[in-house]
Amino acid sequence: MLIPDFWAEATQQYQRGKRKVTVKRFGWSNESHQDALSMAQSRVAEALKALEQGEKVHLRELKSAYNGAFGVPIREQVLARHGVEVISRNSYGARCLNSPRALFADIDFIKQETGSKAMWIFLFSAILMSVMAWWIFQNGWLRGAWVVFSIYFTFKIAMLYDRHLESKLPDPVVMAKQSIDVFLKQHPKWNLRLYRSPNGLRLLATHQEFDPQSSEVQDFFAHIGADPIYARMCTRQNCFRARLTAKPWRIEALKSRPNIGVWPINPVHQQAWNSWLGEYERQASQYASCHYLESMGSGLIHPQLAPVVDLHDRLSQANRTSLEIA
Repeated sequence: MLIPDFWAEATQQYQRGKRKVTVKRFGWSNESHQDALSMAQSRVAEALKALEQGEKVHLRELKSAYNGAFGVPIREQVLARHGVEVISRNSYGARCLNSPRALFADIDFIKQETGSKAMWIFLFSAILMSVMAWWIFQNGWLRGAWVVFSIYFTFKIAMLYDRHLESKLPDPVVMAKQSIDVFLKQHPKWNLRLYRSPNGLRLLATHQEFDPQSSEVQDFFAHIGADPIYARMCTRQNCFRARLTAKPWRIEALKSRPNIGVWPINPVHQQAWNSWLGEYERQASQYASCHYLESMGSGLIHPQLAPVVDLHDRLSQANRTSLEIA
């Protein structure tokens, strides 16, 4: 896992036949901007050498944050370092915990739709009652009043039926726990902390440290049905990750935010970003990113992971169940 404090970009032109092309490369460092620039210049020189030898070389690297290509670190603002764990700010402003050893996994629940059945009931009933009104009432005003009443009444009935159908759906948390229980019976040393997230569950394994690129981790992701994008990024960045603060679009007053691109921020956007960020931090403090539910498994907490558990639970406000999760 690598999340540098400093970034720089170097460019150099190269004569390719009758035209000039520009080669761009990023550099990074935890020490200084100058070190980052020196690295960028060295990487440009390497790319130019490869071009001169006839190799196929990408002229520029995509400027991306967490979902970057192989070989380029996570490009986010570093807010704090706690040993090997790093707190960073992602592209939409939320704080994130990055760890090379603490296995986090997200399970997203698939919403089961029941509204289509209720809608058909509503439409059929409204049409039927409207036809009845046409035959029963001769007065146009009474017909209109009956149609309005029919629409209102059948809509209420459809909504009640929809709620009834939803109440019959299996609890996704219970279903997920059943799948987790099957895994834990096959792996009795494992211990998992379960957290309720806005769209599912967050799991944190505490019995041992893990390598994000190991087959053991990938097998676990596959068994629990972890978010495939997250699983792929863990492998690419050699890093586990958990969001600590609310997604801004889940906070009513913060649905719009400045478009600042990727870190580091262009000075042109800095003032607008700082203004928005101050309000985001104020409002996000009134939300939790998840709620702690329970622990399943052996109950073991590895001594090296105990501080990570505490850090995550404190910064995500996981134990403040009176707060809404967002």
